[in-house]
Amino acid sequence: MSTNQFKYGFLYISLFIASLFHAQNSASGKIVDAKTSKEISAVEVFINDNNTPVLTTASGSFSVKSDSIIYKLKFQKKNYALESVEITPDNSNNLVIKLSSEKVSSIEEVVIHNEKTKFKNKKENPAYRIMQEVWKRKRNNGLDKFDTYTYKEYEKIQFDANNLDSAFMHRKIFNKLDFIFDYADSTARGKMALPIFLNESIYNHFGQNKPNKKTKKLLVAQKTSGFQDNQVIAITAKNLYRDINIYDNTLNYFDIGFPSPVGTDGFSTYDYNLTDTVSIRGEQAYKIRYQPRRTEVLAFQGYLYIDTDSYAVLEATLKSTNKINVNFINAISTELEYDNPDDETFLPKKYVTEIEMTPFSKKKTAKSIIAKRSVDYSDYDFNKPLSDTVFTRKKEEYDDQFVDKDDAFWVNARPDSLSKEEKGVYEMLDRLQQTPKFNRIIKLTETLASRYYNVTKGIDLGPITSIYGKNEVEGDRIRLGARTYFTQNDPWRIEFYNAYGFKDQQFKYGVEGRYMFNRVNRFMIGGGTKRDITQLGVQLTTEDGILSRSFASSTVFARGENASLSSVNQTSFFTSIEPWKNFQVRVDGTMQSIKSANPSGFSLMYFRNGDLRKTTNDSHVTISLIARPGATFSQTGVDRYEHGTLAPTIVFKIHERY
Repeated sequence: MSTNQFKYGFLYISLFIASLFHAQNSASGKIVDAKTSKEISAVEVFINDNNTPVLTTASGSFSVKSDSIIYKLKFQKKNYALESVEITPDNSNNLVIKLSSEKVSSIEEVVIHNEKTKFKNKKENPAYRIMQEVWKRKRNNGLDKFDTYTYKEYEKIQFDANNLDSAFMHRKIFNKLDFIFDYADSTARGKMALPIFLNESIYNHFGQNKPNKKTKKLLVAQKTSGFQDNQVIAITAKNLYRDINIYDNTLNYFDIGFPSPVGTDGFSTYDYNLTDTVSIRGEQAYKIRYQPRRTEVLAFQGYLYIDTDSYAVLEATLKSTNKINVNFINAISTELEYDNPDDETFLPKKYVTEIEMTPFSKKKTAKSIIAKRSVDYSDYDFNKPLSDTVFTRKKEEYDDQFVDKDDAFWVNARPDSLSKEEKGVYEMLDRLQQTPKFNRIIKLTETLASRYYNVTKGIDLGPITSIYGKNEVEGDRIRLGARTYFTQNDPWRIEFYNAYGFKDQQFKYGVEGRYMFNRVNRFMIGGGTKRDITQLGVQLTTEDGILSRSFASSTVFARGENASLSSVNQTSFFTSIEPWKNFQVRVDGTMQSIKSANPSGFSLMYFRNGDLRKTTNDSHVTISLIARPGATFSQTGVDRYEHGTLAPTIVFKIHERY
């Protein structure tokens, strides 16, 4: 499933459930020295995540107001550590901010600037000297250094409907759903928003580098806010994100390359400015601000925190500029934290990525979806013997209930307990699932995204996108189909369709069945038959399956003529197995007779033994070897869904005709 399909489909849910939050637009208090308790002046005050201070205090007191909701204040003064405070309606007034002094270091005769400074050349820029040291010591992921390793990954994904106003809230769609507004205050994240999705996942990672390389990422627990059985939402949520390495020259977002500010060619894209030295988890770090040199470049802006001794990246923030030019995306931001066990390697500690999707408008005030993903890496262990059985795929790992865990498990497994807001997401969406009106909205959304409409337990009608087609041979064409569908992990599936062309006045049909014996190695058999109009060349880019796509029924919006179509009677059987993960061996046997579906405009007739023939009989066996290194999938049934990656597909086919 593509990312664009998700953005359109998921919007139906998110824009139907929204509310207005009670805004917190002001804050006040005083600022004192943490050691002496004396009031401090000339402190810069920043609202939320803005990089420009809203106030520089003239005394020890401060008072700020904003047109938008204030959910965080930051206080900065030279020779003091940056202080950040979360703002709520309960603590917004009479704040007491305590700033701690810290020792500021410099390199050689570097003068630390807080504003962008112009230099005659990059060698005069102290930030350039620092970045040169970073490049000399370019680090690699520490996991490649050890003979074996294990670690734990905790992933949390939350979607919020954002920028929703009171007029939207009072629409008729919310009749009998108004209880969702009881959760509005508990889920405010600085803007008028309503949570609509929360997913938690826990993975155990196992790796071996010597004597041969092996890896395994095992999903051990998953909890989704009322959507456990929804095949569309949970998968497409994860498909929005890519893992990144700040040391790479190019960072992958939505399969688009963004220049990395830590890449060795970063100075061709970014301007750097050394602004301060700060303490990061007890380590002294240079704070370097970077921004694109040209506004039209697809790049980031933000801060790098570089260790003053080892020149390792301790933290980094990446935020898109206002000029971001990616379809449906209004903003991207990522915060990265790293551990550095030695002078050559790094280990991921925490990644937080937030994406604002705006299908309707690029304006900051437009209704949007905020998708936030946070990943915590912990429990690293190295060079401990790992049995070969650890990397073996086990039957129980593919059981439907394998990732279902009770509340006690999650309390112990989370690195931090859920906030009141996040708990409210689960409670609200569980209540919504008991509401018939909301379930109708969910059903509509999933129908649009999956292309199938569920009519009863175990039966889906579709694909709805193939109901109508048009081509030169059949004219207007109607196609009605159905499939069995009990759960997303069904071990068997039967599909069929009937079609009729109003121009050639011919009925067509197709039926196919598949059965999977083993979820681990995906040993599967299947077969089917069809009589239909197709374009033969399409078979070169599709599977040999009976129900593979046909241009004859999908050319409603095609340009030009398409009269070179063939009438095919085909019967096929196949078997496939994955002896190793992401490596499939498949054997297809096909018998078919082919003739022109438009003899007056497209001839397939030929002479054989002096006789003029109009039908070609073909029997062939195809052996396919298909490798998908790096690909990841969801679900364990006959149908599965691939997560968005840059994984290549390597196919080797052998055809034997009879």
